[in-house]
Amino acid sequence: MIKIISDSASLYSKKEALAAGIDISSLAVTIDHATYKEYEDIDTKTFIDIINKGHIPTSSQPSIGEVLDVYNDYPDAEIINISMADGLSGTYSSACMAKEMVQNPERIHVINSKTLCGPQKYLIDLALALAKSGKSSSEIIDTLTMQRTKSYLIPHDFDYLVRGGRLSPLVGKIGGLIKLVPVTILSEDGKSLDKFTTSRGFKKAIQKICADMLEDGVNSAYQLYITHAMREDLALEAKSVILDYIPNANIEIKLLGPAFTTQGGPGCVAIQWIKKHDLLA
Repeated sequence: MIKIISDSASLYSKKEALAAGIDISSLAVTIDHATYKEYEDIDTKTFIDIINKGHIPTSSQPSIGEVLDVYNDYPDAEIINISMADGLSGTYSSACMAKEMVQNPERIHVINSKTLCGPQKYLIDLALALAKSGKSSSEIIDTLTMQRTKSYLIPHDFDYLVRGGRLSPLVGKIGGLIKLVPVTILSEDGKSLDKFTTSRGFKKAIQKICADMLEDGVNSAYQLYITHAMREDLALEAKSVILDYIPNANIEIKLLGPAFTTQGGPGCVAIQWIKKHDLLA
């Protein structure tokens, strides 16, 4: 038997995951001296309400003990753990360390998805479909690692980029004063968020992202995700602009969890794509 597991960076809550036949280890957020597991102890709206009162959040990966418990729940199964991008979190490292603590660790395969959120969820769904179709673990892993994906993040302001060390305080202050919209991109190795562009206005930022997607050949054969931290209005605006550039694009809008909101900040919007597989087309 092949068992698919992952972490909550995939936008899967434990309840949703169990209904789909997978297991999820939860990322945690700490704010106002309290720690919560996302999707279990706190939702995104409540989390942002606390931030807006002036509290600064931090996030952390699932504990090694929690991941170990999941591994031990399936002692006779071959496990594929699809982790969020290594470098953005210690989640991948924790999953690998937990693997070395179980009996027969060779039955556990930890995959660095090099992505998160929508595309990570897509990879989980694809792995499930491949397993149900009778594919071996090596065939599933080979297919997952071949999937093309790209991610853009638009923070609501410069503060979270400055806090994360991606911009100097001076540049952040100037950018905020002249109302620039920063866009970062997840590096190809999935280890960092790098500068993509800076635009005067949200719509122009989306237009630059669309131009880049067209250059990459993105069309209706790709799955697109727009995720947001309580700014559905911006997500809908982004969808409208994208459809102008890529008619018949397959777009899902989803709410970000607290952990990623910690990185992008309240009001942030992420746009991601992944090439669709025939099983999920």
